[in-house]
This record gives sequence, C-alpha cells and structure tokens, in this order.
Amino acid sequence: MKSLSPGNQSVPLPASQKTILSYAGDLPNICSLVGLFCSVLAIYYAIVGMFHAALIGMIWAVFFDWSDGIIARRMKGRTEEQGLFGAQLDSLIDIVSFSICPAIILLSYGHFSPWYIPGAFIIVATGVIRLSYFNVFGLVGKSTYLGFPLDNNAIILVFVFLFNGLFSQTVFSVVIYMLLMLLAALNVAPIKTPKLAGRWYYVLIAYTVTISVILGWQWYLT
Repeated sequence: MKSLSPGNQSVPLPASQKTILSYAGDLPNICSLVGLFCSVLAIYYAIVGMFHAALIGMIWAVFFDWSDGIIARRMKGRTEEQGLFGAQLDSLIDIVSFSICPAIILLSYGHFSPWYIPGAFIIVATGVIRLSYFNVFGLVGKSTYLGFPLDNNAIILVFVFLFNGLFSQTVFSVVIYMLLMLLAALNVAPIKTPKLAGRWYYVLIAYTVTISVILGWQWYLT
C-alpha cells in the first residue's frame, strides 16, 4: 500500500503500516464503535422526539465507553500503535456521545427554539475544550481528572430524565437547560474529580440495565 505526499508523489509506507480499517477491527475499538452506534441511535431518537429511547441509547454509550478501556487493558499482545489509535478513536467518539448528543437532546426537547442554540454551543464547546486539554495533559496523578468527566454528564442527565413526567415540557426543558449548563461549567472547572474504576464498573452495569428497564417501561406507557 502506498500513500501520496503533498506533492502527489507516491511514497512507500513503512512495512509495519497497516490499513485504516485494520485498526478499527481491534476488539477494544470495535467496542468503542458500538458505543458510537448507540450514540447515533440516541441522536436519531432525540430528533424524532422519542426521548426515552434517546436516553437509553446514551447510557449504553457510556457503558461501552467504559468497557473499551477495560478490554484494552486486559488484552495481551496489543501493539502501541493500536493503543494510540484507540485513544484517538475513543476521544473523537466522546465528542459525539457526550457533547453533540446531549446538545441535540436539548435542542430537540426545546422544539429547536433559537433560545436553545447558545446552550447547545456551550455543551459542545466545553466538551471539545475539555477533551483537548485531557488529550494533552492527561490525568492529574494516576486516578484523578481535572474537571468533571463528560461521560458523567450522561449518567446524571439520564437519571434526571426519569422525573420528566412530573413537570410540563416547558418547565422540564428549563430544568434540563440549567442542568446541562451547570455540568458544562463543571467540565472545564479547575476541580479535581476521581476516575471511577474497579468496582464502579459493576455499579455502572447495574445502573445501565436498571435505568434502561425503567425508561423502557416509561416509554411503553407513553
């Protein structure tokens, strides 16, 4: 396989260079892509106004986001190139799952009113700023983030949405707006938050299944 240089001259790639899709076929990266599919479903259901389904898709995106790292750490023989590719893939998917997706949920729940555009921009902007910072500087120590992790936004949003039926859509849209603005501020705030790992993964599994059942039941009743 050959690549083209800026001068359109054919330059041989290193013998170890693999095709693009060969990196995507790495098991942890497949897991990441499944999470991306969940996010695409969440975006679709949000646009068509099926918010219970959208939130179910979002929480499963969180589950697969956590799972890909666990799979990667337990795999043997995974190359450094695969790890670097996976880190970039995971970060780009996080933008879709935990920045663009909640922004679209906010816009759709607000009937795409122009008043919700600033909020959607803030959600996406703080998300990409936070991920850019993390990609450069990483963790503070071994297990601490600077700022509130983006995936935790989704965990909180999904839980709050359980109370959707207690308020009118107008009131609840304001609640969601204020909540997402608060979370966006925390995402880039100079605060230290622990990285949830270990047994927290099993808590997430239970939470994902439980919340999916409850939201599915609410969806069925509507």
